[in-house]
Amino acid sequence: MAPQTISVSLPKLAKVIDHSLLHPTMTDAQVRSGLELSRKYNVATACVKPYSVPLAREVLAGSQVGICAVVGFPHGNSVAAVKITETQDALAAGATEIDMVVNIGKVLSGEWEYVEHEIQAINRVTVAKGAILKVIFENDFLEDTHIIKLCEICTRQEVAFVKTSTGYGFVKQPDGMYTYKGATIPHLKLMRQHSGPNVQIKAAGGVRTLDDFLYVMSLGVTRVGASATEAIMNEAAARGLTDEDKEFEVKEKESTTSGSY
Repeated sequence: MAPQTISVSLPKLAKVIDHSLLHPTMTDAQVRSGLELSRKYNVATACVKPYSVPLAREVLAGSQVGICAVVGFPHGNSVAAVKITETQDALAAGATEIDMVVNIGKVLSGEWEYVEHEIQAINRVTVAKGAILKVIFENDFLEDTHIIKLCEICTRQEVAFVKTSTGYGFVKQPDGMYTYKGATIPHLKLMRQHSGPNVQIKAAGGVRTLDDFLYVMSLGVTRVGASATEAIMNEAAARGLTDEDKEFEVKEKESTTSGSY
């Protein structure tokens, strides 16, 4: 069988990236630096915490980089009314995309009516302002049946994206240590299989190299949350990627590496 290839260019690769500026220890100066990097590479969006949206609007003014604000981040525990208010505030401040974490406890409880109503309400608020919603599942906490049901709900509610992880969904292991897998290949395939054709897939957590990017793109992923943006773009340029489309061989992987995005 001939190796699979994907057609990609530097601009096309950049527009798959949501540059992540979400670590809880980031200072305003570090966020500003990350926003300037987002502008330099002309990525899809800079993904920021809600209080950083005004700063993002300032730094990214006049660029083609969107502003993605997280809501209910990282654990999705706020009541729906708070998530709605957080969404409204972020949009009013200049956000063009919203990444909202589902109520994970309600998902695991099978309270699907609650889960769907929350997604529906936040999607309506977002779309009414000309923005788009990405719904974060936090797959490390879920079984395949939960992921499938969430994909069906998001398809029914015409959500723009479903997203694997926050990058901070650490699961306690038997030895007492906390770790997570992030965007795994089986989960990405499952989400693509059970989401409608108009629902896009965002991978977050562990997609750190150019080969990781190309492989998840070959699975139908159209957006990736990444903190290693500069390293990935530099690697792409060093391997001959230019402003013109080029065929790259896709190296199949069993899973992406683990780690925070």
